[in-house]
Amino acid sequence: MNVPNQITISRIFLIPAFMILLIGPFQWGTIDLFGAEIPLHHFIAAIIFIIAASTDWLDGYYARRFNLVTNMGKFLDPLADKLLITAAFVSLVGIDMFPAWAAVLILTREFAVTGLRLVASGEGVVIAASKWGKWKTVSQIVAAAAIMLHNIIFELINIPFDTLMVYVTVVLTVWSGIDYFLKNMHVFQQTK
Repeated sequence: MNVPNQITISRIFLIPAFMILLIGPFQWGTIDLFGAEIPLHHFIAAIIFIIAASTDWLDGYYARRFNLVTNMGKFLDPLADKLLITAAFVSLVGIDMFPAWAAVLILTREFAVTGLRLVASGEGVVIAASKWGKWKTVSQIVAAAAIMLHNIIFELINIPFDTLMVYVTVVLTVWSGIDYFLKNMHVFQQTK
């Protein structure tokens, strides 16, 4: 297994750590950041989430830079993204910090595209991430991080950045899902 794939797998292993910190029954007090108070365990969970999310860029960069792109990586990388995002949004819904309707739309798209990839894989076709899929992933990471961090910084200037990012994320998620299916209809036509 090459280094980019090892980085991707490390992202998967960070998921339980941030989930436990985010939804666990911890009472570690609060931390004052930019004039806003945030529970310390949410702050630590957000940092772990951001580190895990940043490995998405790192493994892709490393794979392209050193010509280590593999079919396993093309499959594993989007799967790790989906696991990370699913864990974040389900956890945030569970603690009433993310709207359930948005999580249902986002996760429906994620499972649908994963299904498309599985069908394609059965036909010997690997569907790599599209530019819309990448923007969708960035928006989801930013939205989840902003919510975990209780909208710090933007709270000071009275901008509901976290709420705006929920809507941006839903739009990009739905659009990228439509885009994947439109560009890959041939997969269903080739299915035996």
